[in-house]
Amino acid sequence: MSYAIIGFGKIGQALAHAFARNNIDVTVASRRPPEELAPRARAIGPTVVAKSLQEALKADTIFLAVLFDQHLDVAKALPSWRGKTIIDVTNASGVPPEDLDGLPSSAFVAKSFPGAKVVKGFNHLIAATLAADPVVEGGHRVVFLSSDDEDAVAPAADLAKQLGFAPVKLGKLNEGGWLVHARGRTWGQLIFQDVFKKQQ
Repeated sequence: MSYAIIGFGKIGQALAHAFARNNIDVTVASRRPPEELAPRARAIGPTVVAKSLQEALKADTIFLAVLFDQHLDVAKALPSWRGKTIIDVTNASGVPPEDLDGLPSSAFVAKSFPGAKVVKGFNHLIAATLAADPVVEGGHRVVFLSSDDEDAVAPAADLAKQLGFAPVKLGKLNEGGWLVHARGRTWGQLIFQDVFKKQQ
């Protein structure tokens, strides 16, 4: 299994630290040329390698760690995403819900990646926390995972464990997945209330 991180800002670099800490090879890419990313990638660790976007997209599992409004630019890079798993780390904070057609943001993102298996995950932790060792006081920091494709969740959970996290599966994107999707400027309490209302 091969891995790539698309987007090399704070979140992309935090994910790269998790891979490096566990000696797992990962390719990183962004809109910038790889030679600009290479010094920072090397500083994170020898298993982190900067490549072009097209090279990075050859990976089996791709972390989408760009700003939410940049996901379309990434989607245009391949005509078909069949056989790929996208772990969507984006947050649609500040995006009006009506702009997402009433969908969870990852379900909206999935429409732009035809053929891909899309998993929502790793998006609820700030960069500094995501970059830090997830083994804390004898326990493992949690990451939440949600997907409409059950076949994609198990490998994503296995990867989360390899990276030192404790994966918690929330079910489908429009079910438990709402708990880790920002809507407009709302995150947390109001989303939990909406989910509970649907279950009553």
